[in-house]
Amino acid sequence: MSPIAEIKPEQSVELLKELHILTRDGKLNQDSRRKLKQVYHLCNFIEPLLAEALDENADMVLADHGAGKSYLGFILYDLFFKVRSSGQIIGVEARPELVEKSRELAQRLQFPRMRFLDLTVDESITSAALPARVDIVTALHACDTATDDAIRFALHKQAKFIVLVPCCQAEVAALLRQNKNASFARTALSEIWRHPVHTREFGSLLTNALRCLQLEAHGYQLTVTELVGWEHSLKNELIIAKYTGQVRKNAEARLQEILRELNLEALRDRFIYSEKAS
Repeated sequence: MSPIAEIKPEQSVELLKELHILTRDGKLNQDSRRKLKQVYHLCNFIEPLLAEALDENADMVLADHGAGKSYLGFILYDLFFKVRSSGQIIGVEARPELVEKSRELAQRLQFPRMRFLDLTVDESITSAALPARVDIVTALHACDTATDDAIRFALHKQAKFIVLVPCCQAEVAALLRQNKNASFARTALSEIWRHPVHTREFGSLLTNALRCLQLEAHGYQLTVTELVGWEHSLKNELIIAKYTGQVRKNAEARLQEILRELNLEALRDRFIYSEKAS
């Protein structure tokens, strides 16, 4: 099979060259093939959400938080938005050089309903450059607490859908490590993270479990799954949250109980977000 045959027929070859997924002569190497496969798998999950959001709101907005080079945003626009006359993507990224490159690329490819904003998390929540409500928030491989920043943004913007692929959850693991001696005297559960490799793995699992409880406490229904086909990535967890308004009654209580039991109460403000979705 020719490498180019793996590209979807409607996909812009020029875009894939600009994103360095294809070489300048249209070749697809092993690393770029894996990267493209990853993004396509994620698009398969997101496109039905886009269609549902667009049915409800012709001016639907997807905000890609911590957009980086905006691989996901550009490919979603290319595959979904460019054949439609409405809806827009806003990439939010704190590194101005990446924002400027994305703006130039969107202009060159004539993707008029893509915007890129050079904003921090706090600025993105309050900035007039973003609408008061956002339909979909995505965060692809937002490292460590950047995923939590995306959640906070999504809750404030009352997003209908939140799509997260978390990465490098170091904060909880660091606190488990810091409080290890005190935890030994407090709970036998500390044996779960006694060894360093278990601290890292358990910290990652625990972080995402706390995020799920946080979202359920705000009226979201969750799907937590693996991105099948991401064979070469350890960061393979996908969290899709849909706002239903049905709050899981014991979610916040369970969240707080876990923080207390595992000696992680210093993280309360990160996971107990006071502004409920409505």
